[in-house]
Amino acid sequence: MGSDAAAVSTVREAARMTWEESKRVWGIGMPIAIAGLSIYAVGSVTTIFVGHLGNLPLAAASIGLSVFATFSLGFFLGMGSALETLCGQAFGAGQVSMLGVYLQRSWIILAVAALLMVPFYVFAEPILLAIGQDPAVAREAARFALYILPGALSFAVNFPTAKFLQSQSKVIVPVWICVGSLCFHVALSYLLVTVLGWGSPGAAVAYNLSLWAIALGQSAYIIGWCKDGWRGWSMAAFNDMWAFVRLSLESAVMICLEIWYLSTITVLTGNLQDAQIAVDSLGVCMNINGWENMIFIGINAAISVRVSNELGAGRPRAAMHAVIVIIAESLLIGLLCMALVLIFRDNFAIIYTTDLELQHAVSKIAGLLGLTMVLNSVQPVVSGFRGCCWRRMARPCCIHQPRLLLRSRIALGLSSRLQVQLWSWGDLGWYALRDCTSDTDFTLHSVENRLECRGCASFKPCAKVGWHRWNQASPGR
Repeated sequence: MGSDAAAVSTVREAARMTWEESKRVWGIGMPIAIAGLSIYAVGSVTTIFVGHLGNLPLAAASIGLSVFATFSLGFFLGMGSALETLCGQAFGAGQVSMLGVYLQRSWIILAVAALLMVPFYVFAEPILLAIGQDPAVAREAARFALYILPGALSFAVNFPTAKFLQSQSKVIVPVWICVGSLCFHVALSYLLVTVLGWGSPGAAVAYNLSLWAIALGQSAYIIGWCKDGWRGWSMAAFNDMWAFVRLSLESAVMICLEIWYLSTITVLTGNLQDAQIAVDSLGVCMNINGWENMIFIGINAAISVRVSNELGAGRPRAAMHAVIVIIAESLLIGLLCMALVLIFRDNFAIIYTTDLELQHAVSKIAGLLGLTMVLNSVQPVVSGFRGCCWRRMARPCCIHQPRLLLRSRIALGLSSRLQVQLWSWGDLGWYALRDCTSDTDFTLHSVENRLECRGCASFKPCAKVGWHRWNQASPGR
């Protein structure tokens, strides 16, 4: 076990620590962010191509991608985050052979979960009509949701493989796979939508093929080239299944409520007087906000890996340094994103539509979009180091978000502009309230105790890294 990071007492030491920690975190986070941006860009490019077909196809694609695909993304990302915790700590404790078993166990659980998601797509139109969506928009959105169902199911393979590789800091090859798939998607979308004139179905076909190319490419890389963590298929993947399911569900609850909250706001805008413009304008802003979110999801994964590895190696002060540095840098990035949105508030909607009325509607709420992006810069990072240590603690902080959905639903009787603004103000207020109440007391003892309670008693990070000896030798930490 290596010694912990030195305490910082001078400005020079703080500057040196910031530089060293930035290199470590961004060395992991930048490739993950690029990969995340590439995956998100697949959906964003689909929205752009469909948006130029008309306002109704754009509204359908906005609901299909921002609600249904995001519903699946949040669920599978949350379920896969359990793998991030276990693989990160196992790798830090030197139990590399367990990574492949955890990956297979996650695949099994998410495959079953994928089957449970299918009815949500099949009955999309009745669901949208039941919550008051405009009939024309609901019909088109339900049809588009069925078109993109195969692509949404690819998340069940994609996220576990990504977490497996991220926990070992093997992030370069996945970047090339994702970037290559994005280039393939742009070319295929142009061919099917613009050249062949297949419209929305053509855009959905390109979306599905591109996402499965990413999922299968990462899986092939793991099976073929990651021999240290992948030791072949094992029946041990079926052991401790219920404990793994519980950990996955707890992770899913925390992340799903964060992601589904914004998706539901998109659906609620369908109750406005001019449903197509409302859904389209909010869809464009959500799409722009998603680009920033992908950057911070990369940082989220990086800080989670860093903290898990450092705690697994018995270096809590180094983990604390990583958290402090990345929160400060994330806030600066958020301020930069807000400045860019405000500077180009009258122009960025042109990427998605040529409709002047829609461009004007987007410009009206661009200021609130910028404010939301600032707070979004800190929140995913806080979730990253909080979630890698004690997911059950984080769950109550997120569970209050559905209350805002009820308030938003009641407030739909207000003025049209204020209805759209509910998205940003709600996002700001609840992120602030939730993250101010988050607990950052992460120790290997709590992780070990939680895993033992879930039936994973075989994984003993404290014993592996000699945490007790370090604890006795450093009473003044």
